[in-house]
Amino acid sequence: MESLALTSVTFCEVDFGIHNYKDFSFFGHQVYITSTHIAIGIVMAIILIFAIAANIAIRRADPEKAPTGFLNVVEFMVQAIDNMAEGGMGAEHGGRYANYLGSLFMFLVVSNLSGLLGLRPPTADYGTTFALAIITFVLIHYAGFKYQKLKHITSLFDPILLSPINIIGEIATPISMSLRLFGNILSGTVLMGLIYGLIPKILTIAWPGVLHIYFDIFSGCIQAYVFVMLTMVFISQNFETEE
Repeated sequence: MESLALTSVTFCEVDFGIHNYKDFSFFGHQVYITSTHIAIGIVMAIILIFAIAANIAIRRADPEKAPTGFLNVVEFMVQAIDNMAEGGMGAEHGGRYANYLGSLFMFLVVSNLSGLLGLRPPTADYGTTFALAIITFVLIHYAGFKYQKLKHITSLFDPILLSPINIIGEIATPISMSLRLFGNILSGTVLMGLIYGLIPKILTIAWPGVLHIYFDIFSGCIQAYVFVMLTMVFISQNFETEE
């Protein structure tokens, strides 16, 4: 009995960052404000502040002088996003999707790195990753109808015997994309929660920092890049048969 009591106390100290801060009624439904909503708000505030600061820096810049300091960082980011979009989707189409790809990449990177601030990453919640995958899914089929017209639909039934597999493959695209990102970020969040909850408090001062470098920085940036790359690949597949 004593061992069971100790076990229950130990597990009570493990915190995976899932908290409900407030609930209210909305059109007859109970709505909850959780740690994920708060983390998303903080992430969006960080991106918004950065965007406003970048806008001010660009407006005040002298076009006849070489950019320095913060403006150099902004220019590097814009060029990197443009090069990534054009490299993955071609010079003709990359510029049209650069804004979405850049916004998506920034949101994913900041969200995945938010664990360094003591937040639960929004991407550790499937509701976040699935919503992003649905937006990509809509853009995929928008490009399909724009460039392939009716062939975008008829190709699913060619050959007719494989049509069920083709349809399932289309439906599986947002599910697989969202689950890949969600699973990788959640696994890191769970492992860090276990480490902080189970090891002696004195060891949490420095030792988990090494794991944060991998789970939050390395893995977080890699997963953001993979999600954006998959977005470009799936959308650009519809450019090949333009007639």
